[in-house]
Amino acid sequence: MKRIIICFIVPMALLWSCNSKQEKMENRMKNFISSYENELIPLYRESALASWEANITGTDEDWARNEKASLAYVNYFTDREAFTELKELKESGMVKDPLLARQLDIIYNQFLSGQVDTSLLSEQVRMETEITKKFNSFRADVGGKMLSDNEVEDILRNSTSSGELRAAWEGHKMVGPLVAEDIIRLVKHRNRIAQELGFSNYHQMSLQLSGQDPAEVTRVFDELDSLTRGTYVTLKEEIDTYYSKRYKLPVSELMPWHYQNRYFQEAPEIYAVDFDSYYADKDPVEIARAYYASIGLPVDSILAKSDLYEKPGKNQHAFSTDIDREGDVRTLDNIRPDSYWMNTIMHELGHGVYSYYNDRSLPFALRDAAHAFTTEAVANYFGRLATNPAWMNYMGIITAEEAEKIGDDAFNAFRLQQLVFSRWAQVMYRFEKAMYENPEQDLNQLWWDTVEKYQMMKKPEGRDMPDWATKIHIALYPCYYHNYLLGELLASQFSDYITGTVIKGNTGEDMKAMGEFFRTKVFMPGMRYEWNEMIEKATGEKLTAKHYAGQVMGK
Repeated sequence: MKRIIICFIVPMALLWSCNSKQEKMENRMKNFISSYENELIPLYRESALASWEANITGTDEDWARNEKASLAYVNYFTDREAFTELKELKESGMVKDPLLARQLDIIYNQFLSGQVDTSLLSEQVRMETEITKKFNSFRADVGGKMLSDNEVEDILRNSTSSGELRAAWEGHKMVGPLVAEDIIRLVKHRNRIAQELGFSNYHQMSLQLSGQDPAEVTRVFDELDSLTRGTYVTLKEEIDTYYSKRYKLPVSELMPWHYQNRYFQEAPEIYAVDFDSYYADKDPVEIARAYYASIGLPVDSILAKSDLYEKPGKNQHAFSTDIDREGDVRTLDNIRPDSYWMNTIMHELGHGVYSYYNDRSLPFALRDAAHAFTTEAVANYFGRLATNPAWMNYMGIITAEEAEKIGDDAFNAFRLQQLVFSRWAQVMYRFEKAMYENPEQDLNQLWWDTVEKYQMMKKPEGRDMPDWATKIHIALYPCYYHNYLLGELLASQFSDYITGTVIKGNTGEDMKAMGEFFRTKVFMPGMRYEWNEMIEKATGEKLTAKHYAGQVMGK
């Protein structure tokens, strides 16, 4: 009997000891989080505000403030004592509480990226700021006129003169030589930082620290390439035939400036649907405002603080930003009454509602999208609606009869756009991955080799210019573009689930149910779960390409 009692007491003592250590470690984590939030939140807010002001004004003073604020935010994560504490907590394996453990993983990765010499991080911020200023101030010289990106796109989209098209395309590409050497230096600098942290290069580090396996991302891209290549070849022939007729040129003489935009990232309007005409007398902002209200996700607070229209010095692109994770969400756009900007405002407000309708009871570190590509998925889901005849009818833009009339062509246009974009995303992912693996190689040649392989668009004879450097994402939004395509996969997965499970018709109740699905199943969980766990909880399965394939391949 005595032996039995002893055997019982010992395990109980061990259990008490284990619980005591767990409690101690979790209390240490709670104390760390308290300090983290007190110190980081003001830095986060100032950095977000400074970036916002710089992007809408373009003044040197605001860019200087932005650089200072960005540096302060980045430098916070360089604290070696804090990282040592996090590392000890992580390696203990004793932080078991799900919310605490999740915060530990996220905050640990944030600090890991900052465990290099602060001078290296300062230099990175300085280099990025200088490149940003060059992009934002650049205007293309086309025939002696200084044109914005929108104006260049207008020419490429509407002109049928090969000479005018070439002049606009080449004028825009002149930003390349202005920034190429700066970007190469920045790429090497980023690699140095990554290597000091134990990664082979910055591309690998970026994916891993964001919770993505680089090999898995490449596997998905390889799968999509294999899945879509045959269909794309067929459609590319249709595209080339269309342009051959449009410009009265043999297919063999078609050049990059004939593909109606700067990068061939958008499909031509082969099918007889002039979406721009439906929006020519409409206000995209008010349409978007009315729609989001109709699904129970009003955006008035977001729009009230947004900057929506073109002006000198302002960033010519579009983005959404969450200033404080407490409801101050804004979008920057350059709205015009056309289908592109209808799509864009719907897209950016998709990002906006993801941020605005977060669960503000969550800890600050978890009050964000499950992953960058999950917010892209939501934005893509809503952006797609701009050229969806059923939605256009629902919003009173076209009649039911018109929706029926253009339905087939609209679907074919959507299908073509997705296939064209997926090939462009292949270019961006493959080029960027290879660039960080070896920035010393001939990047001009690498760019055109990749374009020719995946987009099947010819390099102009004898051209040796840094055309790769003209895409702002390569310099300033590194190792991110693949998320746009992953976002398209998830948008299709959301679409199939909503259509099959959440809504049964097109009533107000159905629309509210869809909005509630996004709010409760996608937005409010924030980063509580890893991204694939969130996706599975929301849709019943992990991320898969089959829904995207079914929608764009007609399977």
